[in-house]
Formats: sequence, structure tokens, C-alpha cells
Amino acid sequence: MSAATPRSARAVQPVGRLMFSLFAVAMFAPAAFAHDAKPTAAKPQGWSYPFACCANYDCRATHTGEVLEKPEGYVIAGTGEVVPMTDKRIKDSPDGEFHWCAHQAGLDAGKTICLFVPPRSF
Repeated sequence: MSAATPRSARAVQPVGRLMFSLFAVAMFAPAAFAHDAKPTAAKPQGWSYPFACCANYDCRATHTGEVLEKPEGYVIAGTGEVVPMTDKRIKDSPDGEFHWCAHQAGLDAGKTICLFVPPRSF
């Protein structure tokens, strides 16, 4: 029974080293930057999507009709998802165009992370 204690202690050490290594990498890795939106007439130099909205591939400008402004909110035509106009994922679009940031894979694939919208029309 006493032999099990040293074995258990030795088994935990690699996990501790792994956690320390991951922590060290996170602390000393260069800052991650979001990718850029393509230049438009309103923003000829383009602009950067915030990192909180994308991981270098989650955001893109939408095509006409992909995001519809309805009384219940913004409807993503391809998925049917409704994002209420008061939702915290709604952001002002720097170039006056719709930009959609959505998960690309996994259980949340197609779910909106951020939606950049132009000024509302009344």
C-alpha cells in the first residue's frame, strides 16, 4: 500500500510540468492579432476585426442578402439564426457594411460570434 503513494506522486509530476509549460508559453508568446477586413470605399486602408470576434478566420464581409434586418433582429439567411438588435454581439461596422464572425467548426459551427452592422435604416 505504501508503494502506491510514491507512484501516484510520480504520475502527477509530468502533468505539473505540462501545466507550467503551457503557462510559460501563454505568458511569453507574442500577442495575437485579428485579421483584417478587406478595403472598401469607406475604409480604403481596411480595418482589423477585434480578436474577441475572430481567430484569424472566423470573420468575413457578407454578400447582399446574407444578413437581413427584420423587426425581431438581424437574421442570418444561411442558418436562420436571429441576433436581436440589442445583443452584445452586435458591433458598429467601421466601413458601413455587414461583416459576420461565426464559429467555423465544432458544435457551435455557424453560430454568430460578432455581427458588424451598418447604421440602421428607418
